[in-house]
Amino acid sequence: MKRAVILVGVFALILGTTPAHAISKKKSVTYSTCADVLHVKAAKGTLLGCLDGSAGTTFESLRGPVVVNVWGSWCPPCVAEIPHFRALFATGKVRIVGIDVEERGIDFGQRFSMALNMRYPIFYDPDGRTKGIFGLGVPVTWFIDAKGKVVYRQIGTIKTDKQLFNLVTKYLKVKL
Repeated sequence: MKRAVILVGVFALILGTTPAHAISKKKSVTYSTCADVLHVKAAKGTLLGCLDGSAGTTFESLRGPVVVNVWGSWCPPCVAEIPHFRALFATGKVRIVGIDVEERGIDFGQRFSMALNMRYPIFYDPDGRTKGIFGLGVPVTWFIDAKGKVVYRQIGTIKTDKQLFNLVTKYLKVKL
């Protein structure tokens, strides 16, 4: 817990020193965009914008196998588990999507995700519209199969790479 508090303090310094306009102008081919995970546009559903400023989509349009991690930059357990999601993304074997919730503004999530080198697509919920889907509280991680069906939901922190990889193998049938 002490480590997470220290990490949050370090990231608070980073977040306070990078202007939002500097982040929005940075383009890197090594970062994925929200468009990278879209296959179909659902006509109805919970519309989410994208943290990178690109067009968003509805949550209901996501098809897997995909791991969806719901987080906030203000949440110490969320900060603690991000390295495990980066490790999963680095395998290239399963898609991962973040959903940033309950921020004071989009620039907080943008600076945070850049500072933590979160290269996977991240959607942005500016007003809590996903509470009806994900419930209250973060972190929460959803595992969605190829048909768009939620096959498992992890409430609380993912503590190790091994734990996350085992969940992916068990519920999404992707060998890592």
